Amino acid sequence: METCPSTGRIVIVSGPPGAGKSSLARRLAETSDAATAVHLHTDDFYAYIRKGFILPWRMESRAQNLVVMDALAAAAATYARGGFEVVVDGIVGPWFLAPWQALRDHLALHFVVLRPDESTTVARATARGEGALTDPDPVRTMWRQFADLGPFERHVIDTTSHAVDETLEAVRAGLAGGRFQLA
Repeated sequence: METCPSTGRIVIVSGPPGAGKSSLARRLAETSDAATAVHLHTDDFYAYIRKGFILPWRMESRAQNLVVMDALAAAAATYARGGFEVVVDGIVGPWFLAPWQALRDHLALHFVVLRPDESTTVARATARGEGALTDPDPVRTMWRQFADLGPFERHVIDTTSHAVDETLEAVRAGLAGGRFQLA
C-alpha cells in the first residue's frame, strides 16, 4: 500500500445516491491492510447540523455543502496524519474537490466514483430504508451530474452488475495500480 511517510491514505468513494458508496466504504475500511482505518460517512456530517439545515441537493444549499466538505476534509486529514487509512463516502463530485486537492501534496489522495446505470441507481436508491434519500427525482438529477465527468472518467467504476465484493476487488486493484490517485 502506498502512503506518505508515517501517514495514511485518503480514499474518497463517491457517486450518486444508491451507487453502493456506504457499503463499499465500510468494507474497504474494515478489510484495509493498514493497521488502523476509519470510515467517514458524509451523511453524518450533514446530520450534525441542528439549525438552518438545507437539504444538500437543493440549489440554495451550496454554501452549507462547501462548509461540510471543508469539515470532512479536515477530519479526514487529521486521521490520515495520525496514520489511519481514511475511507470517505459521500456525494463528492469534482465540484467539491477543492478542499481535498489542497491535501494531495501532503497525503496520498484517491477518488473513486461508483456509477451504476441510471435505472439501477434509481431502483437501488428508492429501495433503501428510512433516513436515506429515496425520492427518484433528486436521485436522477444527481445521477446525471455524474454522467460525464470529463477528465475524472478514469475514476469511474460501472457497478451496475457488481455485488459489493466485486466492486471491492475492482477498487483494490485500481488503488494498487494508481488509477484513482488525484494528480
